[in-house]
Amino acid sequence: MYNTIKLEKGLYSITGKTFTQALAELDPDANYENTELKGLDAFERQLKRFDIKVKGANSDRVEKFFVSTESAVLFPEYIRRTIKQGMDEASIMGKVAAAVSYTDGVDFRGLNISKSGSTDVVSEGGNVPITTVRLSTSSKTLTKFARRLNCSFESVRKQKLEAFGVVLRNLGATISRDVNSFAMTEITRGITAQTLIGTELTYADLAAFWASMGEFNMTTMICTPDVMAKILAMDEMKYCIGDYMAGGTVQTPYGVTLVKCPQLTGGIAVGIDQSSAVEMVLGGDVIVDYDKLITNQCNEIVCSVLAGFSVLTSGAVKTLKTTK
Repeated sequence: MYNTIKLEKGLYSITGKTFTQALAELDPDANYENTELKGLDAFERQLKRFDIKVKGANSDRVEKFFVSTESAVLFPEYIRRTIKQGMDEASIMGKVAAAVSYTDGVDFRGLNISKSGSTDVVSEGGNVPITTVRLSTSSKTLTKFARRLNCSFESVRKQKLEAFGVVLRNLGATISRDVNSFAMTEITRGITAQTLIGTELTYADLAAFWASMGEFNMTTMICTPDVMAKILAMDEMKYCIGDYMAGGTVQTPYGVTLVKCPQLTGGIAVGIDQSSAVEMVLGGDVIVDYDKLITNQCNEIVCSVLAGFSVLTSGAVKTLKTTK
């Protein structure tokens, strides 16, 4: 059972496994299928074991993790999960990436998909059109995104985990915004931007941009906050069917989801067919320095992630110059 598992920092250093995966092998989720602990993963069961509440008004203080040498082992995973939550909340890749892949190397070669023939209708004896998949001609090196949080244990030990979690999520969000910016630069490299019809961005420009994707379906448009504000102020946006801003999601009348990205540069908006455009490659999960964090004398928290991006299908990414 979960309350008899021996916790030790060696669970963080098992090759090819995260801490939670290693813990789950010792304490499988299947054992709790018909119990009140169903729905909790192996790490969450350990929080329950040591009665550590990480959320809400009645959350515990940071020092609660260090009441024993075993509970201290949980602290790096709490840090990692909370930082990753902030990264996920700030990431735009959920509305951009068609595929997310993992590699254990420091570089990768993406796939390129191309098609021949304008139709799949084949006459008797005619040539069959071809879809070709090839590796990119050159490899890309994964880019490391990292941030260090200076915080002595003495300064945070009495802080509520609810408040400390805000700090950690903010750290993750900061990293994720840089990943967003890098992704946009990578996937728009070499693409010639469509220009405006007149001197100012209009609804007609948006419609022409949407139509420029041809056989692909523009599902997502990434733009800066000022460009999004211009779009929201357009009279045509009043005719969106239903509650087009439900849950903070903004859609045009023709179904394109608008995504705000303050880090987007070059005065462009980016149109994407999410189903076939972009591959995101990660060099593993979010990493924190677990060894120092298990002692209560740590003076910093270092978090990092390796990421790279490639365009899978030519034509599934378009750009629009938003000013003359």
